[in-house]
Amino acid sequence: MLLLSGPNMGGNELKYVSECITTGWVSSVGAFVDKFEKVTAEFTGAAHAVATSSGTTALHTSLVMLGTGSNDLVIAPNITFIATINSIKYTGASPVLIDVDKDSWQMDLDLLEEFLEKETEIRDGNCYHIASGKRIPVIMPVHVLGNMCDMDRLMALTSKYHLTILEDSTEALGSFYNGKHAGTFGLMGTFSYNGNKIITTGGGGMIVTNDDALAKHAKHLTTQAKADPFEYFHDEIGYNYRLVNVAAAMGVAQMEQLPDFLKRKKEIIEYYKSQLEGVGDITFQKVIQSVNPNWWMPTIRTGKQKEILEKLNSNKMQSRPLWIPMNKLPMFERDIFYQHQDNSDFLYQRCLSIPCSTNITISELKAVSDKIKECF
Repeated sequence: MLLLSGPNMGGNELKYVSECITTGWVSSVGAFVDKFEKVTAEFTGAAHAVATSSGTTALHTSLVMLGTGSNDLVIAPNITFIATINSIKYTGASPVLIDVDKDSWQMDLDLLEEFLEKETEIRDGNCYHIASGKRIPVIMPVHVLGNMCDMDRLMALTSKYHLTILEDSTEALGSFYNGKHAGTFGLMGTFSYNGNKIITTGGGGMIVTNDDALAKHAKHLTTQAKADPFEYFHDEIGYNYRLVNVAAAMGVAQMEQLPDFLKRKKEIIEYYKSQLEGVGDITFQKVIQSVNPNWWMPTIRTGKQKEILEKLNSNKMQSRPLWIPMNKLPMFERDIFYQHQDNSDFLYQRCLSIPCSTNITISELKAVSDKIKECF
């Protein structure tokens, strides 16, 4: 099987993991955790990075630190991986699902602005949803597939309506907007190191922030809020969310290779575009000029989605449809979905992601492209 987006373990992973095992530092304390945080902060330009057990726990921890609770709403796009919306529900809050742009597949900022103008009001310096009376303290833009929306416009809107930005940049390590790294626009940003991400620790996540107090609090919360170095005294509800040293060792090795991985991802998307753009009705994600995406997961849009998925997977070329829109899942179908034309469903019915591991060969890329062309 040609994997959709498999890990590339061509660096110092075994050497660093073996060092953890040899020295006995395998749990959530160790030199590699600190080093992984340091190199991530340096790469992204953030003042601090705090390693967590997953991208989901990074999102949950961040929402907890922002005081999100049961009488709150949190704005997020309707097309995203489920972890985004699950993390909101973990806090007792509910999502406001904003439809996405048909071309960029990011949150539709025209719709967002319309929702804020028509459906909310500012009281005592806070944004409130008029119909429910619930507070809207946070917006979670998701950089879907490593692409980004117009961040200048988004930040202007959030400033006007007193919304705190928590970036779900779990797919966007190595993506930039006007030279500024994804995850560093809001108060906090998050990354994921799942096995299919551009770099992997098997499972893991990261919170980045420029706020000293938030970084300190994140480390505290993710280590069970243990407040005494000797006694088992805990001063608030904490979580077992800290990344372990063995996983961080993999992360350090992967970060050493990230520039090469990003270069390879761009070569992959350029090849696919040269072969497939304009074939039948195939189109790719629209990327605005200000954005330099990581091209984590090359994805095409076509009316022949089901036919192509069948063709590729039956030939052992692993391919997947886009996520089911959040409003169509039973847990979220009663939550607010703000839309005009339901672009989310339009994209779900037409988009599919195609093989793009960083160690994929040119002959394999050609084989995938040829199979897709056969459908036309």
